[in-house]
Amino acid sequence: MIERISNNQLYRLIMANVMELIREPGVLFWGIVFPILMSLGLGIAFTKKTDVITTIAVTGQNHLIGKPSDTLSVLLSFLRTNKAILIKNEQGLVSRKLTVTDDKLGNTHFIFTAMDWKAAMVLLKRGNLNIILDEKDGKIRYHFDPRNPDAQLTYLKLSKLLTNTGPVVKEANLEISPLTVTGTRYIDFLIPGLIAMGFMMSSMWGVSYAIIERRSKKLLRRMVATPMKRSNFLIALISVRVLMNFIEAGLLFLFAWLAFNITIQGNVAALLLLFIAGNIAFAGIAILISSHTAKTEIGNGLINAISMPMMVLSGIFFSYHNFPEWSIPVIRQLPLTMMADGIRSIMIEGAGFTETVYPVTILTLTGLIFFMLGMKIFRWH
Repeated sequence: MIERISNNQLYRLIMANVMELIREPGVLFWGIVFPILMSLGLGIAFTKKTDVITTIAVTGQNHLIGKPSDTLSVLLSFLRTNKAILIKNEQGLVSRKLTVTDDKLGNTHFIFTAMDWKAAMVLLKRGNLNIILDEKDGKIRYHFDPRNPDAQLTYLKLSKLLTNTGPVVKEANLEISPLTVTGTRYIDFLIPGLIAMGFMMSSMWGVSYAIIERRSKKLLRRMVATPMKRSNFLIALISVRVLMNFIEAGLLFLFAWLAFNITIQGNVAALLLLFIAGNIAFAGIAILISSHTAKTEIGNGLINAISMPMMVLSGIFFSYHNFPEWSIPVIRQLPLTMMADGIRSIMIEGAGFTETVYPVTILTLTGLIFFMLGMKIFRWH
């Protein structure tokens, strides 16, 4: 009899804990759903595909199009000999697509795209391509960072293709010009992304979680009886966090400058304006998240549900062009993507106010709209 009662108690306790777990959707989301979503996103970005697409910049449109003659460029002759398809993208750039089939390793698609040197360097710094080709005195020259393993692999595959496929290109007609231009290193790509991510995470946890925690501890309830305005309370909280964000970003940049010789190539005032716009955007999102939430568990889930996907998708640690082409326009509109791309354009591409007008405007409007929505539904308890 006693053993039956004891077993029944154990069963009831187990069921009580199960029901308590089920009633917390945040626990289920972060324990079950979120790992699946993370593996899906990273799997799509990094899983080896059957077909590998490699974009190669060709500086000079005459190397990809033209009338057949004895004076055709070496590269154009090679592409025509191997029946590369002539295509044009939405931006009007001329490309030729050459497909190399391989039953064991999968097909490789080389997209040779004509553009000027400046545009090619911008795409190289953004991680959209890793090799630039040009032609001089009948010789094809490779420009790439020798410290980039992806660029080395592309060079090996392409040089083998050019010299082994047909008699048009000889090995003596190939040259390598190592690129040592500022902004082409991985660390140059990473630091702006880390700065943008720092702004987002600091705002989300420093503003949103702080409000949710105070509400869960009944601290905000005491403020209802005071003459304090909600707007003053929220703006004060945001202001302190913005100040901390600037200090954190400044220290990170100082470290990057001392350790890796990273400098700001563009307009510093435009960079500061972009910092302010990014703070407004993420602070507004944080206010909306925390305007109604009273449980820290749910708050954790909401904050991570918004910040973690952007960390994966927005090109912080790797180029978002690893994702499928149809998703790129959507990813570019994410607040973290806009801020990271904007910071990179100023720090490593030399951009100024003109190039940052769009991201600054969108980020500011996003923050103001979310802040007003959060203010409207905000509650003290």
